[in-house]
Amino acid sequence: MNLDLTHKNALVCGSTQGIGKAAAMAMAGMGANVTLVARNEERLKKAVSELPKKDGQSHAYLVADFQDPEKLGIKVAESLKSTNVYHILVNNTGGPPGGPVFNAQLDEFERAFTQHLKCNHILVQAVVPGMKDAGYGRIINVISTSVKQPLNGLGVSNTIRGAVGNWSKTLANELGTFGITVNNVLPGATATERLSSIINNKAEKTGKSVEAVTEEMKASIPANRFAQPEEVGNAVAFLSSEAASYINGINLPVDGGRTKSL
Repeated sequence: MNLDLTHKNALVCGSTQGIGKAAAMAMAGMGANVTLVARNEERLKKAVSELPKKDGQSHAYLVADFQDPEKLGIKVAESLKSTNVYHILVNNTGGPPGGPVFNAQLDEFERAFTQHLKCNHILVQAVVPGMKDAGYGRIINVISTSVKQPLNGLGVSNTIRGAVGNWSKTLANELGTFGITVNNVLPGATATERLSSIINNKAEKTGKSVEAVTEEMKASIPANRFAQPEEVGNAVAFLSSEAASYINGINLPVDGGRTKSL
């Protein structure tokens, strides 16, 4: 099985922590040159310093805010002047705040749409020409199992994630002929800062203890535990490899079996 990413360049968003960082670590371990994208430069510097360099790779970072799509596009275009091509793009960013969809304000949808769909689209438009020239492209969107089964209390996220899922499937249909695959990884409950925030908010709203909410959430998962970021990151890294060349346009849940639909 060819999991070697030597001489491949990867652009990984939201990569200073959690799933994004785990995916970047996995791809660097497979030989890729990795460019991290996030808002916090100090965290970026630290994350870059931790990436494996077993094959003498060159890693880098871009400071960008996903609430400003135009500046994000400019930053990536500038980086392509030296990198020439990103063979792999991982679209990943933190989810919108929780809450019932009925109570959501219009600007919540607008912010989430900008952060998750507009920015994804700008990045794809920037990197796909190079992928076409190289005859190799992997676009992996880290979304949510809500694409298959909406999650209670995450109304805005459910709505926008669904839009990203359909955008992604459409891209897969359009780009497959160029040797470019587009797939979605759908993490379940994963031990990240976002999950801790969701648990704390639920505990505050219900009056239950954090421990009780945690155990309730674990009980809904056949694996009876939360995922580690590395377990999701490994799925992203596999889809970025040559071994996944005929996997295109799918939603891959990495959720310990929690999603009830097929």
